[in-house]
Amino acid sequence: MKVLIVGSGGREHAIAWSVAKSPKVDKIYCAPGNAGIAEYAECVDIGAMEFEKLAAFAKEKEIDLTIVGMDDPLVGGIVDVFEAEGLRVFGPRKNAAILEGSKAFSKDLMKKYDIPTAAYENFDDPEKALEYLRTEAKFPIVLKADGLALGKGVLICQDLAEAEAGVKEIMEDKKFGNAGNTMVIEEFMTGREVSVLSFVDGKTIRTMTSAQDHKRAQDGDQGLNTGGMGTFSPSPFYTEEVDEFCKKYIYQKTVDAMAAEGRPFKGIIFFGLMLTADGPKVLEYNARFGDPEAQVVLPRMENDILEVMEACVDGKLDQIDLKFQDNAAVCVVLASDGYPVKYEKGIPIHGFENFKDKDGYYCFHAGTRFKDGEIVTNGGRVLGITAKGKTLKEARKNAYEATEWIDFANKYMRHDIGKAIDEA
Repeated sequence: MKVLIVGSGGREHAIAWSVAKSPKVDKIYCAPGNAGIAEYAECVDIGAMEFEKLAAFAKEKEIDLTIVGMDDPLVGGIVDVFEAEGLRVFGPRKNAAILEGSKAFSKDLMKKYDIPTAAYENFDDPEKALEYLRTEAKFPIVLKADGLALGKGVLICQDLAEAEAGVKEIMEDKKFGNAGNTMVIEEFMTGREVSVLSFVDGKTIRTMTSAQDHKRAQDGDQGLNTGGMGTFSPSPFYTEEVDEFCKKYIYQKTVDAMAAEGRPFKGIIFFGLMLTADGPKVLEYNARFGDPEAQVVLPRMENDILEVMEACVDGKLDQIDLKFQDNAAVCVVLASDGYPVKYEKGIPIHGFENFKDKDGYYCFHAGTRFKDGEIVTNGGRVLGITAKGKTLKEARKNAYEATEWIDFANKYMRHDIGKAIDEA
């Protein structure tokens, strides 16, 4: 098979690594890719939002399956463009990717189909939002930009003054662009956060192993929200009881709800869950693999990823038995100091050779590129250092040891990824 992967981050590197293990594949392309993905794939200089160019490339190269890693192209309708050209593609169509593309849509869907989530109201008028906050809201409260905002369009407000400033930021100053045209005001939930990724073929769902992400930039969950500073899998808080509850009230119900709405979902549904005192509730849906969740989940998957993805495309997922190794994985993100605000790029990175032939250790590239024959930094999140272990504690120890194998001048990381493990 010839496979094309669309995207350029750590998630796409993990997907490329996974695809490269499949005996079915003989050629991988990645558009636009990065310096790490280049080890497995031929990187092609086409942007992820250039749908027509990507489809033309897939036809020209006779690509058998295109895998879309990122949210923007999925929400923008890349799958529809490929399908119109008769190309096989893994991911939801535009009318299904709205599950991630609009927070207001997903909240309304959960309300309509009785899927447990936080109480909320949607607003497209800032004055009405302010009136609601002044008269009815209980604090703390959560404000969410409706559209895609790189995982950053969520504000937790402790009091009315913060909430008023938040409305201004999202709806008037448009800090997150058009993502803030509509805003969701949501009750603040407390509990453990857990992510569960799943494969879906329109009617059947197969969940993967659980994971937990760390969003804040600094140790102790301080600092600004980022795209994710590290993650671990499985979550010790995702118990059999939680799994049973979610299977009964969340997972299949979401797939059935989308089908009932005439928006059958094929691809990956990422369930962001909050384990509250009243039971698990959905925080958010994503329509693709998480980043960096993919970096801890895929190395633990025993199945051939292409077999599973093809089963999703063909509506035959019920024939697949997903299997995961009985172990654990931890990923620590090496970022550029100053992320997510301001940071330098183009700094040489050394130490990749330390990962050669080391079983259970991975260096997934997120923001890297080639410059004058060497690999340099090219983003806020630079690398995802992942390691496996028999237990979470062992995996965590291995991952932090491996972070020392890599050097670049403005290397920054959190030192408490997976710390919750010690409390479990």
